[in-house]
Amino acid sequence: MSGTLQKQFFEEKCSLLLEQDEIRFAGIINEDGKLVSGGFKKDIRPLEEDESRLNSFMEFASMISLRKEFDKTLGPINYLAARRDKIVLISFPFPVSKFILLISAEPTVDIESLATKVVSAFSSVS
Repeated sequence: MSGTLQKQFFEEKCSLLLEQDEIRFAGIINEDGKLVSGGFKKDIRPLEEDESRLNSFMEFASMISLRKEFDKTLGPINYLAARRDKIVLISFPFPVSKFILLISAEPTVDIESLATKVVSAFSSVS
């Protein structure tokens, strides 16, 4: 898939995910932690308003999600989820392409149900 087609594919999938009521942010992040597609839902204000702190978090999420030291014994990471008082953060690594999907959602979200929707969205070809 060419870079342009890949970006279009990622944008479409992030837009589809942002239609879910509880999702606040859906973005594709590269291995350097930089946002390459997607973003916040329209009219949503990030809880982490300091852009440098948000960028640091995205770098951290990328680094953690793409780690492989336990893959041989435990299997690869399917997703990582962190439930906080104000938000749920979930990252889905795409290890072959070294991208991750980062989602922030309302604390009421059902993580397993959301994970199933993400896998379904990214498994289907538009």
